[in-house]
Amino acid sequence: MVRINLISSPRNISTALMYSFAQRPDTLVLDEPYYANYLWRSGADHPGKEQVMQQQPIDEASVTAKIFGQWVNPVLFIKNMAHHMALLEQPRLTELTNIIFIRDPRQIISSYVEVISAPTLYDIGLAQIYSFFESLQRAGHPPVVLDSGELLKAPETVLRALCSKLDINFSPSMLQWQPGPKPYDGCWAPYWYTSVHQSTGFTPQTTSQRDLPSRLLPLYEQARPYYEKLVPFAIKA
Repeated sequence: MVRINLISSPRNISTALMYSFAQRPDTLVLDEPYYANYLWRSGADHPGKEQVMQQQPIDEASVTAKIFGQWVNPVLFIKNMAHHMALLEQPRLTELTNIIFIRDPRQIISSYVEVISAPTLYDIGLAQIYSFFESLQRAGHPPVVLDSGELLKAPETVLRALCSKLDINFSPSMLQWQPGPKPYDGCWAPYWYTSVHQSTGFTPQTTSQRDLPSRLLPLYEQARPYYEKLVPFAIKA
């Protein structure tokens, strides 16, 4: 089977991409299966933390065993956050088909502060994403690089190219979904998924153009070089 591992920055359109893949008749999806492990290892204080740690396995081995276990469908799409995966002892990335999912850090940060008021470079995830990109390149398993800005420009064109690189057929069903919560959402959805629950497809949001608070400009300058190094590798619309 094909196990597609999305390594995303936070406050990207990663949940929308998960919804897109969930529309495929051949695909099952997993929403951030290492979130509880990350909260346990990092001690991060996130909304709904206790509920996440009660509903998900905390130990890495249990989650990994599930991912590499038997699945009925031929395609498994795993939505992961880079800062979650960076804390894993054995990520086993070379055994997965990896997508590096990036976004302009100005947009990431301005969205992230709607939930967490003082994000750090680690929270933004771009440094970890670049590290994963380099390590996979060195290992001879180059990942597919996907930029949400390009995806939003031309969803069908970019999804077709993405599916080709993943060696799976494109399905037109990937372009639309029903609004509202989904049964495969993580229990943290009420805190993070408000906007995507209003969506029915890949549509740019006006909130993406919100101004970045001046106090966070230094963080943007820290994150920007990692994004700029990855942009040339991204699928173009």
